[in-house]
Amino acid sequence: MSAPIYRDPVEDGAADPTVIRREGTDEWWMFYTNRRAGAGGEGFAWIHGSPIGVAVSRDDGASWTYRGTVKGLDAPGDAGLNTHWAPEVIFAEGRYHMYLSYITGVPTHWRVPRTITHFVSDDLETWERVGPLALSSGNCIDACVFPCPDGLWRLWYKDEAQGSATWSATSPDLHDWTVEGVVLPGAPDAPPHEGPNVFRLGGWYWLIVDEWRGQAVYRSDDARSWTRQGIVGGTPGSDPLDRRHARHADVVVVGGHAAMFYFTHPEWDERSQAEGPPDAAARKTAIHQARLTVEDGVLAFERDIPADLPILR
Repeated sequence: MSAPIYRDPVEDGAADPTVIRREGTDEWWMFYTNRRAGAGGEGFAWIHGSPIGVAVSRDDGASWTYRGTVKGLDAPGDAGLNTHWAPEVIFAEGRYHMYLSYITGVPTHWRVPRTITHFVSDDLETWERVGPLALSSGNCIDACVFPCPDGLWRLWYKDEAQGSATWSATSPDLHDWTVEGVVLPGAPDAPPHEGPNVFRLGGWYWLIVDEWRGQAVYRSDDARSWTRQGIVGGTPGSDPLDRRHARHADVVVVGGHAAMFYFTHPEWDERSQAEGPPDAAARKTAIHQARLTVEDGVLAFERDIPADLPILR
């Protein structure tokens, strides 16, 4: 129960998953940050230089098969290895859209510019670059895009230059974006966080963010004003590889329930190694799934479910 559903067979650093059905097929595609868990180099070089990995399921999430990495995402003129993080992939207006966190090169520290860059595709395989979004700072990552009841598309993202807070922007067409402002404050006024994800389930809109101790949960009736519910995914799962808290997650709604896909560091003792995973073993990651339902207006999180459950059915 709660065993990993997927591990990257090359780098063993699958993180930040997002899952989407390929239109007209029975395929579900998982895009993820392909961290280089075994890479050497100084400082934080191992967490940079990551491509976007892809795994595919043809049995509603009961099993996943590695498909390779996404090519053609580098900015013009950026030769060599570059950094691709936390893809958001949606189907809208007749095309697939990817909003990718992009960093030039393989920096060894965090003090570098980063952007959210828009791509489009007709088949999930070949991507055309639209360009970076102008947002609240030059240090924005972790996009989530969702249609809202006011008729606009809304983008939620992490602004690392603003205390690792969640901000939002709106668009009528997924191309032109207007920054709204802070949605959830970060440090020093509130817990810093990342990886916002918005979905609709049980008659409510839900926003989850990774507070590095589990997923903080917020509820809304309009996708604009949010009330905090608490933390899910902070209590260990029953499987030995699912004893750490649930990190940067994606949610797919299927009928009356939803599937949450999250990652963990199975071999990193997060309680005693606060500065980050110290070696290649601790940097390894695993993707897991959980089931979400709404009970009396509260988001219920079921972590201990079989790894081979076809949760997307």
